[in-house]
Amino acid sequence: MAQAPVSTFTMNEPIQNNTLSNSTTDLHEDGTWLALLGGGQLGLMFCEAAQKLGLRVAAIDPDKNAPLASRADRFWAVPYNHTETLDLMVALCETATVEFENIPFPTLAYLAGKLPLRPSADAIATAQDRAKEKALFSRCGLPTAPYVVLENEMDLERVNSTFFPARLKTLRLGYDGKGQVAVASIHQLSEAWTRLNHTPSILERHIALKGEISVLIARDVLGRIALWSVSENFHQNGILDVTLAPARIPDHLKDHAYAAAQKVAETMGYVGVLCVEFFIDENETLLLNEIAPRPHNSGHHTIESCVTSQFEQQARIAAALPLGDTTQKKASVMINLLGDLWFDDHTLVPREPDWNAILRDCPHTTLRLYGKKDARRGRKMGHVTCCAEHLPDAIRTANLIRARLSQTSMKLAPIPDAPALKPKKTVAAKTKARFHKSAL
Repeated sequence: MAQAPVSTFTMNEPIQNNTLSNSTTDLHEDGTWLALLGGGQLGLMFCEAAQKLGLRVAAIDPDKNAPLASRADRFWAVPYNHTETLDLMVALCETATVEFENIPFPTLAYLAGKLPLRPSADAIATAQDRAKEKALFSRCGLPTAPYVVLENEMDLERVNSTFFPARLKTLRLGYDGKGQVAVASIHQLSEAWTRLNHTPSILERHIALKGEISVLIARDVLGRIALWSVSENFHQNGILDVTLAPARIPDHLKDHAYAAAQKVAETMGYVGVLCVEFFIDENETLLLNEIAPRPHNSGHHTIESCVTSQFEQQARIAAALPLGDTTQKKASVMINLLGDLWFDDHTLVPREPDWNAILRDCPHTTLRLYGKKDARRGRKMGHVTCCAEHLPDAIRTANLIRARLSQTSMKLAPIPDAPALKPKKTVAAKTKARFHKSAL
């Protein structure tokens, strides 16, 4: 029997009639336009999904070579605080959304004063600050790892020596392992504080983990909610390495995770796609880790595995369209492709992997490259999604790909066949969409 074809996409290929302009003279208002702040790979995949719905996207990013630059219907390479361009977006677009959370708050507030911003500026501001996140979780009555907020050197003196080992994390702008330092004992705290340039931070006690999971939740302007299947995540050096969906965890933990995510979204009055990340400790207790007010790396598999992807859902909510069906059609494994894979032990010059050789005989596998011009170690260059009727089959395909990548570049550990937490019931590949009507 012939193998199913491998689908390969390079996602920065320009579309026809794409207009890049900083001019006010050629703005057209045909169709429904969405304003987007940010032009990275998340914006690129959002734009692709929005355009398939017949929507048009106008975007801002300071980088003229951003992945979205050649795909957006209109793109401005300007700073986020460029008021003149923001006013052009307001004149053109009906609503606005964001690609990532670290947009300057004054820009969010300015745009929100002129257009519906989904999610809201306040919701995004909460996700920009770890202390605000933790306070939100506390208001929701949801547990987290023990932590203390450190705003100055006097706060360091109040930390108890029994709090360690721990991890120091900057309150703002930390992601993918950036802005974090491991602290083994109280004697290392001052040095770690200095390494982070005395930046206000939280000190989070180390927790022995059995696993990490995430829940993607969508909430529209009417308070209606849709949930995707829970994802099981593996990290390397603070960066997401692999996501499995559905997660191999007991049903009661899934139910707790869904309930917690819904509680967070409704407490915030959230409108948009939200990712809620959890730790699972040795006692199999769920601990809230952090939130992302946007589509998330752990949800990239939804493009191939679900009826409605996280990016299409974001576009639907921004445009006030009905929520899409989040049923998972196939089990999936998503592998992040970092710039490290472009290098081997013997050369400093990046060289793109031979994808035809690496993906040969890998059915139902999709490669998505983000079109970034420069490969750097630790930089997300793309991802691969492997789908199958049953999760073990998708894992086998993913491990074959990881083994081939390891032959020419960085060594990638095999994905464990057995889950760290054994489900009490067999998890079917097809996961029913969960819709909950908000009480609001």
